[in-house]
Amino acid sequence: MGILPLAAMEKLLKKAGASRVSEDAKKTLKEILEDYASVVCEKATKIAQHSGRKTVKGGDIKLATK
Repeated sequence: MGILPLAAMEKLLKKAGASRVSEDAKKTLKEILEDYASVVCEKATKIAQHSGRKTVKGGDIKLATK
């Protein structure tokens, strides 16, 4: 079970120009985004800890994605 709702995946795909979106497409996008977010979160947490903080900040997230 994931965190992101399938409805949000459909909104993202439609915003990108899709006129119709299959359930499989929504589920696949959800899985990929959650996997990517997990990796970014782990990196951002390490960056915050390396900086001597317990709090993860927006800058940590941005740095983790580079």
